[in-house]
Amino acid sequence: MAILVFSISALLVLWVLFGYPLVLHLLASRFARPVHKSEWTPDVSVLLAVKNGERYLRAKLETLLALDYPAGRMRILVLSDGSTDGTAGIAREFSDRGVELLELPAGGKCEALNAGLRAATGEVLFYTDVRQDLAPGSLRELTACLADPEVAVVSGELIIRGAESKEAANVGLYWRYEKWIRKNLSRLDSIHGATGCIYAMKREYAVELPAEALLDDMHQPLAAFFEGKRLVFEDKARAYDYPTQLDAEFKRKVRTLAGNYQILGAYPRLLGPGNRMWLHFVSHKVGRLVMPFALIALLISSVFLPEPWNWGLLGAQLAFYLSAGLDPWLPESFPLKRITSPARVFVVLMAASFCAASILFVPGRRFWTETRAS
Repeated sequence: MAILVFSISALLVLWVLFGYPLVLHLLASRFARPVHKSEWTPDVSVLLAVKNGERYLRAKLETLLALDYPAGRMRILVLSDGSTDGTAGIAREFSDRGVELLELPAGGKCEALNAGLRAATGEVLFYTDVRQDLAPGSLRELTACLADPEVAVVSGELIIRGAESKEAANVGLYWRYEKWIRKNLSRLDSIHGATGCIYAMKREYAVELPAEALLDDMHQPLAAFFEGKRLVFEDKARAYDYPTQLDAEFKRKVRTLAGNYQILGAYPRLLGPGNRMWLHFVSHKVGRLVMPFALIALLISSVFLPEPWNWGLLGAQLAFYLSAGLDPWLPESFPLKRITSPARVFVVLMAASFCAASILFVPGRRFWTETRAS
């Protein structure tokens, strides 16, 4: 029995981390579906949900107004979710430049976006967050993809600026790995959601969001996906952010992975034949939720394997976890940091996935925390 549990757990971990991404890359190379881009500049409503964002809002509005997009075709809506700082005052400073402020009672990001959706006009919605700068050509690149009648949602790329610590650099390395998977999903057919700080969608496919939804950037795009449309990734549309430290990334990952449980409840068709990307969703998203439990099973079952295999396999796993535990105590210049820092990032992200399962027992609003850049 121990051999069976160990084998299944090991195969699952290897499939999710290495096997599936490789198979996906091969499939995307063989069966790629190009996006038929063309110049298209429809009327766009920018939905910028903000809660106490005075630290970033002025710079964000400047980067939006600097976008290379025809004058008069971009309407910027600042959706202030019960802000108690200077957010409203800063937004009003830009009123003569076409920025509109919607002051809303505190109800959460999704309620703010719902209010923005009701106020929006035009054919396209552009979702972005307050902290990130945008490349000037980003909106044009997004709408050019939406010119393809098969495409309803297009996500841009989040670029993490250079990190000073190995910890932050390895968080960035994980993000590059994740983007590589998204690019291949997009080449094959569709991604499972969008990057919340930079994505656009055709307004006709937008739906009202549940008040406690944690992943608006999955809930909205998947509504279009189940209408038979593609959700694609465009790496020429770029948002720029600073790296986060591992404690902040842990909180963010708990929230996003908990959101995946919500998504399964909202769209049960993801696990059935109604999902044309069924294998990919299960391997990529569900696999991430199961991984920490597979790793625990792997560790426990190792104890009951025949000798001497049990000691070797158990020792290798314990050495890996020990290296992750030692990492915070090692100086940045220490040679072993190249091993211990990636190990720590992996363990922390797996811990986040484990903690995300608590969404089954507590309200979704408990998972909202501010992500701070380093």
